[in-house]
Amino acid sequence: MTIFAAQITIMLSKKNIILTFIAFILIAGLYRIMPGRPVGFAPQIAMALFAGAIIRNKTFAFAVPLISMLVGDLVFEVLYRSGLNDFGGFYDGQILNYILFTAITAMGFLINTSKKAQIVAGSLAAPTGYFLISNFAVWISGGGFNRPKTFEGLMTAYADGIPFYQGSLMATLLFSGVFFGTWFLAKNKSLSIA
Repeated sequence: MTIFAAQITIMLSKKNIILTFIAFILIAGLYRIMPGRPVGFAPQIAMALFAGAIIRNKTFAFAVPLISMLVGDLVFEVLYRSGLNDFGGFYDGQILNYILFTAITAMGFLINTSKKAQIVAGSLAAPTGYFLISNFAVWISGGGFNRPKTFEGLMTAYADGIPFYQGSLMATLLFSGVFFGTWFLAKNKSLSIA
């Protein structure tokens, strides 16, 4: 009887974990479309780091932030096609965003979650890398404000992206604190109960 009760408890806890991650994905995906949200302020970078650092199943770790991005992009696209939004959810060059979020998740694999300094370092490095690569890609492809293909043009393209970077950096630090902090509290609570 005790083994059966233990198996039921494991099944229920796995179900709760799955439901929690589904809610996590949906809330983060829908947060991206929230009106009045500061530019660049979204939880996806922190979510990708957290998923890479915490989720043991690597396929699931990659899926969590990517599905969250897709949910937001789909809603943006529906709103755009309905005339309720000025920009669509799908655009040229968007695949780079998904590649960058995959790389950020892989960066999370390198985080030793027992070392808070690594979490903070990852939370600083991820939005910085995203900013540098994505703005370079916008500049080189002639997107954005179509800055000249000179060093000065590149620096201007980076300057154009600073408001997004600031929002992204603040959001990543905040949401990393929330995600990793909640995980630490839950982990310590489950250890103290056992």
